[in-house]
Amino acid sequence: MSYLLTATCAVPAAGAVLTAALPAGTDDGRRRVTKIVALAVSLATLALAALVAVRFEPGGARYQLTESYSWIRSFGITFSLGADGIGTVLVLLTAVLVPVVLLASWHDADPERGAGGTADPATFENRRRTQAFFALILAVEAMVLVSFLATDVFVFYVFFEAMLIPMYFLIGGFGDRAGGPESARQRSYAAVKFLLYNLLGGLVMLAAVIGLYVIAQDQGFATFDLPTLTGAVADGKLVVNPTAEKALFLGFFFAFAVKAPLWPLHTWLPNAMGESTAGTAVLITAVVDKVGTFAMLRFCLGLFPDASKTFAPAILVLSLIGIMYGALLAVGQKDIKRLIAYASISHFGFIIMGIFAMTSQGQSGATLYMVNHGISTAALMLVAGFLISRRGSRLIADYGGVQKVAPVLAGSFLIGGLATLSLPGLAPFVSEFLVLVGTFTRYPVIGIIATFGIVLAALYVLVLYQRTMTGPVKDSVRGMHDLKVRELAVVAPLVALTILLGVYPKPLTDIVNPAVDATLSQVHETDPAPAHPVAATPGGEQK
Repeated sequence: MSYLLTATCAVPAAGAVLTAALPAGTDDGRRRVTKIVALAVSLATLALAALVAVRFEPGGARYQLTESYSWIRSFGITFSLGADGIGTVLVLLTAVLVPVVLLASWHDADPERGAGGTADPATFENRRRTQAFFALILAVEAMVLVSFLATDVFVFYVFFEAMLIPMYFLIGGFGDRAGGPESARQRSYAAVKFLLYNLLGGLVMLAAVIGLYVIAQDQGFATFDLPTLTGAVADGKLVVNPTAEKALFLGFFFAFAVKAPLWPLHTWLPNAMGESTAGTAVLITAVVDKVGTFAMLRFCLGLFPDASKTFAPAILVLSLIGIMYGALLAVGQKDIKRLIAYASISHFGFIIMGIFAMTSQGQSGATLYMVNHGISTAALMLVAGFLISRRGSRLIADYGGVQKVAPVLAGSFLIGGLATLSLPGLAPFVSEFLVLVGTFTRYPVIGIIATFGIVLAALYVLVLYQRTMTGPVKDSVRGMHDLKVRELAVVAPLVALTILLGVYPKPLTDIVNPAVDATLSQVHETDPAPAHPVAATPGGEQK
């Protein structure tokens, strides 16, 4: 048995404990040690995640590099991990983004300086906040990685819920300093709203998890092992009453839709992203929220195939509303970070639409969208964070002419924005195109309407760039400096990946497609036949 997956999850968990335990202090040297240790741990995790991807065989078994450790034997619970194609690419995404987030957040937890340029050494906050901040980020990474790799339903549930705790403290305790005098109250509100929404979803899911176990136990499957349960469902050995299956599906789906977030369960996201630091906002929308959409593919479709098909049209309508709603509200935003948050709601609508279109193109596109949205949104949000930290304001109206004083920053912002609107040649275009094609082949009306979301995306992105980066240089940004070396190290890999995956997505599609085919087979779906099949001549030639 390989221990690679356990090591991949354990390294950031151990790093979180080590970082939190480092000696506290008010001097810059001790804080620098904390940051370097956290960054080193995240890079080690990236190396292990890369090894997982290298050792994963796309044409091999559905779950590879599997590990299983007995946990609660009386209930058939095991700490089981396994990598499939979808989970593997999301593990890579997480491992790539966390070092970038740490670098981008290098000074976000530093104590604020007084008039003399020194921090107050008497406060507990100044002594501990750096260690706590970086430890919480590593803790989130560890829990997300377990969620992407867990093949035991109960283990997944535990870590799906546990990640709320460090995220709550990251949102409420380490907020955006550009929020103004009301920022502390707004951060507290955003953190509590995030926690309550997701806890409610988790409680509903817990009831469904218990219900699933009881039904499976009655039929001789006293286990939470996902491959066993999905295999029994696919083979007809585990039969769930249609009414009960629908109820269980809704219990799981509700929790995932809150996390995703799907309209109308989305309202916590703009508050949480708006009041967080840029790095925490990236963790929310590019990493943590992906657990929700990933779980729809792995758990909802695998465990409840008939209910998934029953509810698919309704979910597609909600996704379509989310696409249009998020884009329209993004157009009218005055706050840069809230604009990006509403844009993400629109993008998650595309992802969920691709999943429940029940086609290979749609689900492959949805999985690629999870990766590409994570990269492009991280680029846009982190550059926006650099911009906001220089000016001290999140309001679009406070900027103008930035490209004349900070051209590299403006150029990076433009690339992130163009990726967000899915410009051809950049990574999100490929995934959005596949989602739309996959949806159109089964639900043409929904596919056609969804394309208008692309038009709205072009509107809010280009207007944002025009108002902040072009025009006369405002006095408030005249002395703004361009990106520094550390900031370039944050932006460069994201821009490079956005371009590389835009022109050559094959490495990802080769990993993802077999897992998508396996998921479709679980719900007994195939791609719709062409409306106008190509005829063949007697000699075998097509015409």
